[in-house]
Amino acid sequence: MHYYGTSSVNEAGHLEIGGVDTVKIVEEFGTPVYVYDVALIRERARGFKDTFAKRGIPAQVAYASKAFSTIAMVQLANEEGLSLDVVSGGELYTAIAAGFPMERIHFHGNNKSKEELLMAIEHNIGCIVVDNFYELTLLQELCEQKNSKMAILLRVTPGIEAHTHDYILTGQEDSKFGFGLQNGQAEEALLKAMDSPNLELLGLHCHIGSQIFETTGFVLAAKKIIETLHQWKQAHGYETKVLNLGGGFGIRYTNEDQPIQPSEYVEEIITEVEKNMKQFGMNMPEIWIEPGRSLVGDAGTTLYKIGSRKEVPDVRQYLAIDGGMTDNIRPALYDAKYEAVLANKPLMEAEETVSIAGKCCESGDMLIWNLPLPKANDQDILAVFCTGAYGYSMANNYNRIPKPPVVFVENKEAVLVVKRETYEDIVRLDLPLKEKATLKK
Repeated sequence: MHYYGTSSVNEAGHLEIGGVDTVKIVEEFGTPVYVYDVALIRERARGFKDTFAKRGIPAQVAYASKAFSTIAMVQLANEEGLSLDVVSGGELYTAIAAGFPMERIHFHGNNKSKEELLMAIEHNIGCIVVDNFYELTLLQELCEQKNSKMAILLRVTPGIEAHTHDYILTGQEDSKFGFGLQNGQAEEALLKAMDSPNLELLGLHCHIGSQIFETTGFVLAAKKIIETLHQWKQAHGYETKVLNLGGGFGIRYTNEDQPIQPSEYVEEIITEVEKNMKQFGMNMPEIWIEPGRSLVGDAGTTLYKIGSRKEVPDVRQYLAIDGGMTDNIRPALYDAKYEAVLANKPLMEAEETVSIAGKCCESGDMLIWNLPLPKANDQDILAVFCTGAYGYSMANNYNRIPKPPVVFVENKEAVLVVKRETYEDIVRLDLPLKEKATLKK
């Protein structure tokens, strides 16, 4: 079994994370519970940041908070000197509540509302990543009304998609995000932004995919964008200050995944940008990147208690846990794969192959298929690894199941950073049916 970060097996024969026994975590906080290895998050953050520093390259490493956004996580990102990507008013509000420096916040999204843009303007955030002409016009109007100026990046689609070990060059730029580089939209947006007295165009942004294990896609995207920037410099006198190449850096979920180190991504990106900028005689821009999953994904472990067992003779053994698609919808959404152990007996030899079922009233609520485990009994603890990204952030209340708590562990200390929802929380916003309710005309 591959253990992540500070995870190990202690003298009691239990899985421990951050020096804290997971059995004791369950005793104190119950199950299901999300557990985050803070030391591993710090290590990942420094792996990205330190490489830029060693190369002497001005940069911002922005944590893509959609992967996992809570006040404590945003504060941890600030401790590590990261910038912050937000994609909604809720994520921005979380950053404000966390006391995150507004000048290091970048606001993404393909349909930011007027209210969200006003919130960003009023808090004077560092940058808005403009996604379309509607937003470009609306932002200009709102800044004019507020007599303010906003720094922006233009999100462009370079016609390159990258996922895992594959990358695709696409002639069409078919995406709900961004201005097309090849169809002239990006250049039109450039001219509109340059013409606005209320917008400061810092540069361009692109995001080519997710769970990427190679640098090829980033290299191709950088090359294509810099070629375009050279054309724009000649045609319009524009020279970029910032080049944001997005995120999508992969992590290991199972032994089929072989990600590279954060430093390797950064080294390759820097080298390619330097080479191309020098080739076209342009000044080196500040490089921004946006790791999300790669900062928190393998730092998260979800702990469950085993409940019922069902045997389908000659077919399958099902083990049910006290969570499922309400706390981790990724397997149901796109067949995500995970590894797991029994946290209270991780070194015992596997005796059977079981499939881990969630407790939701949904046949698709299956967490792991065909998992080798020791003989598991009622109340044994299942630890599912690498649930730190898009577990809590996509958690839901299907079947009116409360969301689990979040615990940070570091240096032998466990700290509750999100409380467990209660049944009272579930109904808190509900209103009763009035006996003779009438619609107001």
